[in-house]
Amino acid sequence: MHVLIKLVRGLALPGLLVLLGQTAAMAATQTDNVSLTGTVRLEDKTAVAGAMVTLTDANDYSETVYTDLQGNWRLDTTGGLHGDVRLRVRTGGAYADNTIPVVPGMSGGKPVITVLRRLTSVQEISDQLTASAHAASVRWKSAATQKDFVSQCHFCHQIGNATTRRPRSEDEWKGVITRMQGYGALITWKNDEDFAKTLSANFKGEPIKNVQTFSMHPELPSARLREWAFGGPLNYVHDIEAGDDGIIYGVDMSDDRLWILDKSTNKVDSIIMPPNGLPLGGDFAGAVAPLGTFASHHGPHSVVQGPDKKMYMTCSLSAEICIYDPRTKKLEFIDIGRDAVYPHTLRFDKKGVLWFTLALSNQIGRMDIKSKQIDLIELPSNGVWRWVSDAMLPSILEAASWFGKKDMHVALSHHKMTGEGRDVLNLPYGIDISPIDGSIWYSKLYAGYIGRIDPKTLEVKEFKTPYPSPRRLRFDKAGTLWIPSFDTGVLMKFDSNRQQFVKNYKLPTLAKNEYETPYALAVHPKTQQIWIASNLSDRIMRFDPKTEAFVAYPSPTRVTYMRDFIFLEDGQVCTSNANLPAGAIEGGRPKLMCLEPNYRSAK
Repeated sequence: MHVLIKLVRGLALPGLLVLLGQTAAMAATQTDNVSLTGTVRLEDKTAVAGAMVTLTDANDYSETVYTDLQGNWRLDTTGGLHGDVRLRVRTGGAYADNTIPVVPGMSGGKPVITVLRRLTSVQEISDQLTASAHAASVRWKSAATQKDFVSQCHFCHQIGNATTRRPRSEDEWKGVITRMQGYGALITWKNDEDFAKTLSANFKGEPIKNVQTFSMHPELPSARLREWAFGGPLNYVHDIEAGDDGIIYGVDMSDDRLWILDKSTNKVDSIIMPPNGLPLGGDFAGAVAPLGTFASHHGPHSVVQGPDKKMYMTCSLSAEICIYDPRTKKLEFIDIGRDAVYPHTLRFDKKGVLWFTLALSNQIGRMDIKSKQIDLIELPSNGVWRWVSDAMLPSILEAASWFGKKDMHVALSHHKMTGEGRDVLNLPYGIDISPIDGSIWYSKLYAGYIGRIDPKTLEVKEFKTPYPSPRRLRFDKAGTLWIPSFDTGVLMKFDSNRQQFVKNYKLPTLAKNEYETPYALAVHPKTQQIWIASNLSDRIMRFDPKTEAFVAYPSPTRVTYMRDFIFLEDGQVCTSNANLPAGAIEGGRPKLMCLEPNYRSAK
């Protein structure tokens, strides 16, 4: 039986140990590996358990470990560090970060004793709380309005971090909301007014009084998290994939770029896709910045390695399947055609057939990678207004392009005049292949359905989900389909063999009044545990179906927003920090991330 060690962070309360933001850092100029040990304490010499100890070099590559019950930690770096190196200790909340330079001779020397100073300013304590605390502090006039807000305004980024909670007037918020609609948010006229009034009234720069409780699982001190910063404040890698060559590939929607990470050397390179005569924005040429992209023609979104070892990508803005061959370094572009709009997530089945969702045209695609033939499967419209969208959206996008980059797609769409908002779309989103019978399963984020496609007959059957907004779903090896409800923070369990929902689990939050926004999940192929993106609280969540217990791995980077997970052969769990914009991420740049759950036990 596991015992959870409760650490409270946030507002200092009598009789409670409050572990909040403190940092210890060290720096040195070197290119060698570093081996350090140490202890983290409070000023009264109390040991700090679960503190994040982060070593960062001049290239913003970092490694983080977590202190044990005695406050002890050990870190043996991988891949070498470059330039000045600093060590930071952070617990968040009522204790300040402590950062010191790592100097020559420190590696392999005496343990580093770090003392965390308690913060006395209510404002400083409030500023260190996660976005989830600030988002939960907003007082909405109605549950329906809050539901619309969570769905559309948390869609690609956090609300409540230092960037998004900045004090703004009602008119300033109206400008932000108008811009977000150009990016793709689907809200009603009433939402326009309610959102601007509520946000201006609540985000005023004043400190909030909130108590966050971090449950440190006994396994947390065994973990290590590596992060590689890359690009600039507008770059964002949506998805990543690991090749058989050990290289991690990341697709950057912002400027048609494929990032290439060699973890053994910490070297990050990139290649750029040629525009191929496409207009800026591709099929969304009438948008100022479709999906928040300012320099894309193709908009690579998701990536998966094929049986031929090539990298297959959905290019969302251009409605293409883009292919990169790591051996020849060549790119290939396959036009989907036939009014297909916004290819999204893609997976291979055991026969080597590529299946993918088309989010805005309500279809599933099927591609034979040898012949390059693509077939499209039309999905149920689920209502008159959604049927109108299925029929008219390609024409709306084309007409919008006639006016130049004026975001005319917003005015031409029927989602406002009907008052339907996001409900005018089905939005096929996640997709996975059943390990039992090879059937294809998908989620409809806005319509609230999951669906099954028979791979032989192509017959479609859909199931209404018990909770809304099913996002990126995945199978375990027994045929259980695990589905995150983005809007409600619930993990749904679906038995695909019996074709019925069997159980639901509420994700743990850092405070009772908070909520979570699980964007995606993935099932570890060896342990069968579920890894979940807890994007509002800067945490990676792990769920064990056997014990039905959650384990939280806090991110050392404030503003962590993850889109998907991959697993390496050695058990590492990797993802990208893809908050949009990346400039809101601590440090101002996007990151690739790999968590090694059993790092310390392996040492």
